Amino acid sequence: MTPMVTRRRMLGSAGAAAAAMLAPRVARATDRKPNLLYILADDHAGYVLGAQGNRRAYTPNLDRLASEGTRFARNYCNSPVCTASRQSFLTSQLPHSSGVTLLGTPLAEDKPTLARQLAASGYEPAVFGKMHFNTPGRPGLHGFVTVETEDMVARDWGAAAGPPRQFNGIRTKPKWRPFEVPASIWLDSDTLPEGYKYENMESTWVMHKAVNYMREHKDEPFALWVSFREPHSPFNFPIEDRNDFNPAEFPVPEVGPEDAEQIPLVFRGLTPEQKQGIIAAYYTSVRYLDRNVGAVLAALRALGLENDTLVIYMADHGYSLGQHGRFEKHVCYDPALRVPLIMRWPGHIRAGGVVEDFTESVDVPPTLLEMLGAEPFQLNQGQSLAGYLRTGKVAEPRQSIFSEYLENEEACIRTDRWKFIYCSGKRFRLDGYMTGNLPRQTIQLFDLQKDPGEFMNVADQHPEAVQQFSKQMLEIFRATHPQASEEPSGETMNALLDWYLRPRDAHLWGMPYAFFPKS
Repeated sequence: MTPMVTRRRMLGSAGAAAAAMLAPRVARATDRKPNLLYILADDHAGYVLGAQGNRRAYTPNLDRLASEGTRFARNYCNSPVCTASRQSFLTSQLPHSSGVTLLGTPLAEDKPTLARQLAASGYEPAVFGKMHFNTPGRPGLHGFVTVETEDMVARDWGAAAGPPRQFNGIRTKPKWRPFEVPASIWLDSDTLPEGYKYENMESTWVMHKAVNYMREHKDEPFALWVSFREPHSPFNFPIEDRNDFNPAEFPVPEVGPEDAEQIPLVFRGLTPEQKQGIIAAYYTSVRYLDRNVGAVLAALRALGLENDTLVIYMADHGYSLGQHGRFEKHVCYDPALRVPLIMRWPGHIRAGGVVEDFTESVDVPPTLLEMLGAEPFQLNQGQSLAGYLRTGKVAEPRQSIFSEYLENEEACIRTDRWKFIYCSGKRFRLDGYMTGNLPRQTIQLFDLQKDPGEFMNVADQHPEAVQQFSKQMLEIFRATHPQASEEPSGETMNALLDWYLRPRDAHLWGMPYAFFPKS
């Protein structure tokens, strides 16, 4: 937090001289089409951010970005899984509408995307890093002209960096083998670094590719995505960062009285010390992420493009670090859903703004298109946040958010007071986070004013609220689902929710729909 305070004091003391220096640059930004720098993280939880008030998180570059732009403090993803979430805010469609609800589903080649909309407005979009397209990278993919997605990065970085190294007996991470070895190993409970120094890390390589691209295109407007793997498990960070955090200083979140049966089997053997090590590894990975974000922003500044560029930082979804006994996403509890979202464009976006209204990740595409003067999507299921960026308010703030995780056939609605989660119980989840219990329908309602940790299900005490939220969820599906016209007639509300919650994309990649057996 200190760097933000220092910067404010520095700018405040500069007075009129600083204003005179900045004025020509802000004016110059109106003389050319603005750049877009879209920075993405993977699994970065909204609560692990210094600007959000987390004193343990070391994120000075993201904190400064927030102080120079507008931060959305209550932004929620539309699905707590990588692929579905990412394609929702690339298409401006909720996952069930985009056709991507499961981890391995590729986005259809003919889907409208943010990159295609920008290309139609004269940009040549470029992407470096992890995008979860589930399709081999190639020029032109989903509207991106320059493409170096994760498969290409792994090939090119791997050839440049070579295999991990040994550093005088320092223990380093083993090969990542989730679910094949105990969770304590693939979640890095020993807080082990990668076998590389900072300059040889994969995400550092991605950072340099992005910086070189900006340097080569500094005289023409660009739309650049740079997408980092961190802090996704196994929470990568370089050798130099291995002692940045002391695991013993991290408290282990308490498990609620109703959590026992829903804790995935893979986490049940973790000791308190292992949980602390996992949390420390995650925080170290966030620090490494922040360093690479800072390097990209420093290069933008050095190139004289800071005032010509709309910068956005966000993650695909959040992450649970022991809350409810879980160390992953794939669930509708708040830690897995709340996502960092920061936007900056000097002279166009309020500096130091903090938005406390609800926003959703699907709101990002219409916002960027409006701010950049591009044509909107014909089908748009988000709402523009441009009013927040310019004046701090919009005409009709969201009163709730919606998110869905169709691998488990569940969805949720959150308001200021309530969290409503509905699960059909008709699908055997195949994501590795089984609990040992047979699937069953569950309806959860949490009174967040009394129970912010989402521990006590009060659905039975508030049937009227359950009915209201069930109806609201059904209305969302009816308004946005591409198969809404095929809705069966004469069914109960719960049966209709079950029908909408069934993933339709399973057949695309060999994952069959598994109903709970009747016998």
